[in-house]
Amino acid sequence: MNPDWEQIKSEMSLIEPLPLYREKQVFFLGVALGAICVVLSAGCTQVEHRHGEQASNLYLTSDTRHPIPLTPPAGKEHRAVMLQHLETIQVIMNALVEEDYELARGITETHLGFFMHRQAMENQQPENFPPAYHDLAMAHHAAAEELARIIPTKDLKQILPQFNKVLIACVACHLEFKIRETR
Repeated sequence: MNPDWEQIKSEMSLIEPLPLYREKQVFFLGVALGAICVVLSAGCTQVEHRHGEQASNLYLTSDTRHPIPLTPPAGKEHRAVMLQHLETIQVIMNALVEEDYELARGITETHLGFFMHRQAMENQQPENFPPAYHDLAMAHHAAAEELARIIPTKDLKQILPQFNKVLIACVACHLEFKIRETR
C-alpha cells in the first residue's frame, strides 16, 4: 500500500493555511489565557504574614477623616460642588482625548479654578471649614489654574502630569475630610 503522493498533494492544496493575522490571534489568545491562569493562581495562593506583622486592609480600617460640621442645606451644596468637580474632571479628560484643548482649558478655569472656589464658599458656610481644608482647597484650585495655563501648549507630556496634580489634590482632601451634617 503505497500512498499516492500526487493525490495527497492535490488534496492538501484544498486546505488553505490560516491567514497570518489569524495565526497571530491564536498565538496572542494562548498568551492571554496563560497570563490569566498565572494571575488567577497567584491571586488564589495564600500569603503567610511574618510573625508580629499586621496585615492591613484599607477597606476594613476605621475612618480617620476629620468631620466638617455643616447644616443639611450646606452639606447638600457641598456634595453638589464635589459631584460637579467629578463631572468636570471627566469632561476635561474627554476634551483632552478629543484634542479639544480650548474646551479643556475653559472648563478647567471656570469649574476648577479660583473663580469656582469663591463661588462655592459663598454658599457653604466657610467658617465651619478648618484652615487645613482651605489649604487643600487652595492647592487644588492652584493646580487647576496651572493646568489651565499649560493646556494651550497641546503637549500631553506637560498636561498629564499637571492633570495628575489636580487629581492628587482632590484625593488628598477626600482622604483628610468628610462632611458631618448638623442640625
